[in-house]
Amino acid sequence: MTTTIRQRPAAVLLTPAAEARIAALMAKAPEGAIGVKLSTPRRGCSGLAYSVDYVTEANAFDERIETPGGGFYIDGASVLYLVGSTMDWVEDDFTAGFVFNNPNAKGSCGCGESFTV
Repeated sequence: MTTTIRQRPAAVLLTPAAEARIAALMAKAPEGAIGVKLSTPRRGCSGLAYSVDYVTEANAFDERIETPGGGFYIDGASVLYLVGSTMDWVEDDFTAGFVFNNPNAKGSCGCGESFTV
């Protein structure tokens, strides 16, 4: 009997624009940064918020996605809130930022800065 290991899909799908932004961030990353990390700290009106920061060391529980511009990490404690999400980078005349389409979010605050699951 042969055991086949199937590659598990990433918890978060990155659009090409998000991957390009991660590459731009890594091109000007502070010394010691090994990638960019997405987490969902408790804050805001609805309870959880999206946070994207540089990371200097890998945590064994974090999920790692290899992108053309460098490592993208998802906080191990946040994966459950993010499974199936899409992360995009959107720029217009007035704003620029990461935008999340999260099927796990049951609601968000009026300003869109936080969400609840």
